[in-house]
Amino acid sequence: MPDLGKYADTVLSAYGVSILLLAGLLVLTLRRGAKVRAQLKEVEERMRRNG
Repeated sequence: MPDLGKYADTVLSAYGVSILLLAGLLVLTLRRGAKVRAQLKEVEERMRRNG
C-alpha cells in the first residue's frame, strides 16, 4: 500500500464509503430482482390459468 501521508484518513474513508455504497446498491439490486422475479412468476401463473 502506498504511503498516503497526511491524506491517509481522507483517502481510506473515501474508499470505505465507496465500498459501503456499492455493497448497498448490490443488496438493493438483488432484493429488487427477487421481488420482480416473484411478481413475474405470479403473472405468468395467472395468465396460464386464464389462458
